Amino acid sequence: MRGREEHLNRTFAALTDPTRRAILARLEREPGLSVGELARPLSPLKLPGIMKHLDVLEGAGLIARKKSGRTVAVSLKADPMEDAMAWLARYERFWSRSLDRLAVLAEAKEARLRESER
Repeated sequence: MRGREEHLNRTFAALTDPTRRAILARLEREPGLSVGELARPLSPLKLPGIMKHLDVLEGAGLIARKKSGRTVAVSLKADPMEDAMAWLARYERFWSRSLDRLAVLAEAKEARLRESER
């Protein structure tokens, strides 16, 4: 269980940064981009900064890199995201039930107010 928890921690930590989320979104739309292609729209960042982001994403298991000659292609790996979504789904059920109960209470109170106004 400890390994799974650490894996989730790395996944969520990697997703906290907007640049890393942008990289993942781009890889979803355009699989197999080179590091240079990924870096181009992130122009304020220099290549060493992009490489650090890629290291974090790879450490979380969210991307894979494959070298062919001098070109390094990057691809998205969805498995860690599926684990994170499963973890979030557990809590979504809790909040959905809580919100459903809150809606029932609010509707009952509103009905009582309407009755008292008559």
